[in-house]
Amino acid sequence: MRIVKLSISRPVTVGMFTIALVLFGLIAFQRLSIDLLPDISYPTITVRTEYPGNAPEEIENLIAKPIEEAVGVVGNVVQVSSVSRAGVSEVMVEFDWGTNMDFAVLDIREKLDLLLLPEDATKPLILRFDPSQDPIVRYVVSGESGLKAVRIFTEEFIKPELEALDGVAAVRINGGLEEEIHVEIVEGKLNSMGLAIQGIISRLAEENINLAGGTLEDGEAEYLVRTLNEFKTVEEIGDIVVGVQGNVPVYLRDIATVTSSHKERDIIIRVNGREGVEVACYREAGRNTVSVSAGIDREVGNLKPELPPSVQIEKVFDQAIFIRDSMNEVLKAAIIGGILAVLILYFFLQRASSTAVISLAIPISIITTFFLMYLAGVSLNIMSLGGLALGVGLLVDNSIVVLESISRSRKNGLQSTRFCRTVIR
Repeated sequence: MRIVKLSISRPVTVGMFTIALVLFGLIAFQRLSIDLLPDISYPTITVRTEYPGNAPEEIENLIAKPIEEAVGVVGNVVQVSSVSRAGVSEVMVEFDWGTNMDFAVLDIREKLDLLLLPEDATKPLILRFDPSQDPIVRYVVSGESGLKAVRIFTEEFIKPELEALDGVAAVRINGGLEEEIHVEIVEGKLNSMGLAIQGIISRLAEENINLAGGTLEDGEAEYLVRTLNEFKTVEEIGDIVVGVQGNVPVYLRDIATVTSSHKERDIIIRVNGREGVEVACYREAGRNTVSVSAGIDREVGNLKPELPPSVQIEKVFDQAIFIRDSMNEVLKAAIIGGILAVLILYFFLQRASSTAVISLAIPISIITTFFLMYLAGVSLNIMSLGGLALGVGLLVDNSIVVLESISRSRKNGLQSTRFCRTVIR
């Protein structure tokens, strides 16, 4: 009752306090981060292990079952399931909601380190599903100079520019033709020279190195020494000596064909029937998706005049567009709901003063909530805006209850202040 008496006896003080909260709320609204969904940590972990050249049954017995037994004893585990395919095992571990997934990953990694898996199997890879880890913007770069040249241009020119932007965590390049050097050895020539394939591999590794060579001291100065002997061109690879035949050196080009080719393709990206290279941009954790996307769009717009005439860059996905559309729909629904509530109240109350009090309570309460959301670190998303929309109805209900209580108290003879009489009149 002290709050009620203070509000009625000191209307100017309460009015100034309300105006201050509204100003803080408007400022906080401009600084709130905007996301599609709140920061949710899904309690699911996938352990992926590859064992090439083995059938699903062997994968299940040698890989999946040992991993299931190891991770099944971790705390807060609800269910463990697995899928075994040819050469690949995936074990899904589900935890209770509210489990600290960072500690859960550490526990699973400790259990996996104690396992003795087959030597040819790869180290188990722990994967976590998180919507915030999806790219927020995707572009496709295409051109007439070939997919290999387009990919090289994208990695050396476009990727560094986008990675330097504020709020961008990483930029990944997919598709196109990734450069790879192929050494195709002619078996007949190799046998005639009396050479072994393993020796060829060793020579290639020895000739293509970049290692630290220690330090050199010159007085008070100390210099770091590095051994730089990396291949620069395809011709240099063919000129390495792989053996000696009758005091005559045998070069790699004598027994093999060295060509600049590309890796085996596992992703093909087409836009409007044309193949291209995908540029996927990821935002930093906790950053505003909409503002980061806008910054990327501005940078891409600045890069377009510098691109060669044969190279085009086109945006194919933007999470910010969907977020803005979703936010606008929720805001529109909340505004329409508030207006309809006020009109219906006026239709039943038939008092402009009482309806005005409720009409002011709705926006003031929502704007003040923005300030509290900013202090609590809550972002504007579908869930939070949906809660605000539901809160509009709760405010109307509470306002009606308060007005009805005031009206009943006055009928029972309770004396009211001039301010209260004005509202009820």
